[in-house]
Amino acid sequence: MQEAQEPLSQEGTVLHRTVLVVEDDAHIGAFLIEAITQETPHHAILVPTGAEALQVVQQVKPELLILDFHLPGMNGLELYDHIHAIPGLQQVPAIMMSARLPRAELEKRAIIGINKPFELDDFLQTVHDLLG
Repeated sequence: MQEAQEPLSQEGTVLHRTVLVVEDDAHIGAFLIEAITQETPHHAILVPTGAEALQVVQQVKPELLILDFHLPGMNGLELYDHIHAIPGLQQVPAIMMSARLPRAELEKRAIIGINKPFELDDFLQTVHDLLG
């Protein structure tokens, strides 16, 4: 089986992309950040709320969103809709995570759903597929 190639810049180096993780559970958030930074060439930013995520995307354009569905203040779908309404961020792909996901709403928005608990290898492959 052939290995997938990492995206390269014009100079031939691997592109490092930014992943925004919005997770209010500190342990899960830290686990996701560690997995992304250790197992991929990408940079990850963790915030615990949708309001903080909306502040971050004003300064940093993420190439991937990883959203918990159950967040304080607004759920992951509401956050996704807010982010996708921002010019320049309409096409940013997303992974939504929860023990119970609103599958029909995810399908309407082309969001990848991952049920908690999840297999780390499956999660990392999904991140790779969306960024590669």
